[in-house]
Amino acid sequence: QVQLVESGGGLVQVGGSLRLSCDASGRTTGYTMGWFRQAPGKDREYVTSITSNTTYYADSVKGRFTISRDNAKSTVYLQMNRLKLEDTAVYYCAAQVLATPRTSPTNWGHWGQGTQVTVSS
Repeated sequence: QVQLVESGGGLVQVGGSLRLSCDASGRTTGYTMGWFRQAPGKDREYVTSITSNTTYYADSVKGRFTISRDNAKSTVYLQMNRLKLEDTAVYYCAAQVLATPRTSPTNWGHWGQGTQVTVSS
């Protein structure tokens, strides 16, 4: 059983940066790891994911966000740069052996509790 715990959220100004971490208990080698976000009143949306050697990004974050993983530490990171007001949301870490399609939350079986990211002007 994989358990996920996010950290690193907070309040940041427009144009600033944050790095989120997702610590996993249990073996995550072979799992696809991902990040989703959910703003108030909106559906949970796909942000990015990483397999063993490939990364994917939503168009809205491409070029600004970077996902990475350290399998030795069972940790996944989300580096967020040039943050915008519309990036404000609760960010969730997710894990799944095979998430197809990866953009649908229903295809991911393991979730963290979420961490709040607020971008202010």
